[in-house]
Amino acid sequence: MSSIIHLITNPQAIVSAFGLVGVTIIVFLETGAFFGFFFPGDSLLFTAGLLASQGYLPISWLLVCVFLAAISGDTVGYAFGKRIGPAIFTKEDSLLFNRAYVSKAQNFYEKYGTKTIIIARFVPIVRTFAPIVAGIGAMKYRTFLVFNVIGAAMWTCLVIGLGYGFGNLIPDPDRFLLPAILVIVAISAAPAIYEILKKREPVR
Repeated sequence: MSSIIHLITNPQAIVSAFGLVGVTIIVFLETGAFFGFFFPGDSLLFTAGLLASQGYLPISWLLVCVFLAAISGDTVGYAFGKRIGPAIFTKEDSLLFNRAYVSKAQNFYEKYGTKTIIIARFVPIVRTFAPIVAGIGAMKYRTFLVFNVIGAAMWTCLVIGLGYGFGNLIPDPDRFLLPAILVIVAISAAPAIYEILKKREPVR
């Protein structure tokens, strides 16, 4: 079991084992299934972009497939939220579900409104639950679709582009892959860490 978890949470292992198909499926599951929050999103796209620069993946197909998977994943999440509605807030916590994650996405939605669908693309966990909350909140699908497409395009091009550019600019980039992934993970986690620190009560 531990080896399976290691495989599906290790971006380099996913790309090496499953290639473009694996990347596409993981992106869809991370954005389209409520249990997909533990999949690597930003780090996976960065790694895929870097490996594409070395010829392991076709960059054009990578961009197209990830873009479509991101859009369709969010669409499924929206439909799930619209169908299930507020009942998801009373669902018991389990290994694959935590109500706190939904509440976190709802807080983002209340703070940023429809722009949450774009901003959430760059925030782990919130990225998974934001479209569900949009469906629960009965956001008009036409509005959701516009922000969904914009967010998917920005996320896909920026993160894959960073990996692709890194691979082209740095000689022998494989040596720096792990540190680069750690930096991407840290940047991705920064908004969540900021929110946690902001809510902490000051020590008296």
